[in-house]
Amino acid sequence: MNILLIYPEFPDTFWSFKHALKFIRKKASFPPLGLLTVAAMLPSGWSKRLIDVNVTKLTDDDLLWADYAFISGMVVQRTSAKHIIGRCSKAGVKVVAGGPLFTSEHEQFENVDHFVLNEAELTLPSFLEDLNNNCAKRVYISSNFADIQKTPTPLWELADLNQYASMSIQYSRGCPYHCEFCNVTSLFGRRTRTKTVEQIIAELDSFYNRGWRGPVFFVDDNLLGNKKNLKNELLPALIKWQGEHVPITFNTEISINIADDESLMQMMSEAGFITVFIGIETPDTDSLAECNKKQNKNRNLLEDVRRIQRAGLQVQAGFIVGFDSDTPSIFQRQIDFIQNSGIVSAMIGLLQAPAGTRLYERLMQEGRLLGQMSGDNVDGTTNIIPKMDIETFREGYKKILKHIYTPKNHYQRIKTFFREYKTPKIKAQITFNDILALFRAIYHLGILGNERFHFWKLLLWTSFHHRELLPLSITLAVYGYHFRKVSKLHVL
Repeated sequence: MNILLIYPEFPDTFWSFKHALKFIRKKASFPPLGLLTVAAMLPSGWSKRLIDVNVTKLTDDDLLWADYAFISGMVVQRTSAKHIIGRCSKAGVKVVAGGPLFTSEHEQFENVDHFVLNEAELTLPSFLEDLNNNCAKRVYISSNFADIQKTPTPLWELADLNQYASMSIQYSRGCPYHCEFCNVTSLFGRRTRTKTVEQIIAELDSFYNRGWRGPVFFVDDNLLGNKKNLKNELLPALIKWQGEHVPITFNTEISINIADDESLMQMMSEAGFITVFIGIETPDTDSLAECNKKQNKNRNLLEDVRRIQRAGLQVQAGFIVGFDSDTPSIFQRQIDFIQNSGIVSAMIGLLQAPAGTRLYERLMQEGRLLGQMSGDNVDGTTNIIPKMDIETFREGYKKILKHIYTPKNHYQRIKTFFREYKTPKIKAQITFNDILALFRAIYHLGILGNERFHFWKLLLWTSFHHRELLPLSITLAVYGYHFRKVSKLHVL
């Protein structure tokens, strides 16, 4: 059996980093971790080929070679997925689809032959057995949650690692919180399941031994979901691993209550974590209560962010406007919080309702749904009817983007961040490609760019006050270039 594993294209979004990737000559941020994991679950005797259309083209020869095409993706990849499925159908290649997009919307894809939904560890074996017996069904689902301690190491040999800016790894699934707008718990449950330390080390070694020395993203929706295992098992193992290898850096997603545990933050820094993404959402207490963001309530969110920064962890964050509790004052409050916190990578979007969430069900009952959400956090669209006047809503959102992504304010946030930030012990390795990226940044931002005054002002200030952060200042300047490109494309 010849199996083609196809990953759809990401559109030009906040998290695609397409404009930033050009500086380091990479084609995509991350490899398709889910597909590579599924590949490891398929029979070893089958021939497998990965086509990530973010880094290479899907050719007619690929389709001619394939017996089956396995495709996975997220909601934001919907358009590309439909195009790929159409090509496969036209070429006579049977399609097997799974992952978050299809688990939420499989009824929308008529040309898919088989849906292997929910967690592949549970549904894929049944499909493979039926396929072997020539009685494969169209839909395979499960209401249970998988034991991920049995999940195999992804088949990294199928991917061209040189095309990616970062590798990916997953330690846990599930989240103990139940935010109204989030579909993580509907997909993976509220009980956080973790892999063994041995699994994680084996996965690290699998791409480290293939020459990878760049950053690694722990894709967990909340790495703090099982704090006991994180603190007593994973972090000590990572600290030990770093001491035995050329150190590499880690990024992840985590909840704001990490700020309550100084020793945990210290351990994360020692383990090589340098960046955490946190769903802050809003500084408005009523809106936090409305969306059941309990872990963010009754806190000084601004001081929490600074405490995390002082522990050597850069905070990236997500923000939302459009809660029923929001008033027109929320737009300036969001701007003030983002600027004062020094959160350089601030993703702010209109509230959307993913299928399967409590928000989706509530708004459906209220008659306030407008179909499917786009999955793009900053494209200025929403699939809900807000309570706020729609023009006030959209103009307020544009006001936020115009403010936070302008060169003056973006570069000011970098300085605010650096004033709090404690440089971590483990730093990203400087490569020859990074040096070339520096010259590209100087040319595009410091010579051609409209932001050149702010660019050179930042570099001069950093050289005097935080010389060790010069490489990071270049990286964050390039991020700002990408954010401005994306916001202009969608909204401005």
